Amino acid sequence: MNKQKVKLNILGLSYSQTQSGAYALVLAEEEGERRIPIIIGGVEAQSIAIKLEGLEPPRPLTHDLFLNFAKAFHVQLLEVVIYKLEEGIFYSELVCVKNDEVVRIDSRTSDAVALALRFNCPIFTYEEILAKAGIVLDFGDAKDANGPVTTSASSTSGTKGTPDNPLVTKSLEELQVMLDEAVQSENYEKASKIRDEINKRDK
Repeated sequence: MNKQKVKLNILGLSYSQTQSGAYALVLAEEEGERRIPIIIGGVEAQSIAIKLEGLEPPRPLTHDLFLNFAKAFHVQLLEVVIYKLEEGIFYSELVCVKNDEVVRIDSRTSDAVALALRFNCPIFTYEEILAKAGIVLDFGDAKDANGPVTTSASSTSGTKGTPDNPLVTKSLEELQVMLDEAVQSENYEKASKIRDEINKRDK
């Protein structure tokens, strides 16, 4: 395998067009146009979206708990590496350090990305994997932003402009109150949709 490492950024999340109830996590190479879409579950998608959008849950989610646990025992996550692609499945590992000892822990890619966001550490893959799985996608407005796009897990689900979207009739003040209530009640899917509507108004 070509061991040249390539840094990836999180471009966004969208509903999967191929698997019901799943989401597509899109990672983009930092110095190039190639993208890697990875199908992940709804729970992991929400955990990623919450961190991308700066939402603060009232209680720690599983990935927050992992962060707190690691901090308590002085374990640092240095980087996440997507090291293998086999039969359409991406394999990742967490490169951790404790007392100057480096430990590599196998992880699902969705969990690894959620943790990378919380530890504020880089995400890498290898050139061979990017050459095999990378595609060039046109995300329209997403490409106009500087840096990674913090698209929530519901932003491209087709609610934009649809008459059955009740949020379009709400004022910004009402949306902010609804967002706060959704976060407090830990309804993160609803919170993501409300945040999308607020972001559209702000543009």
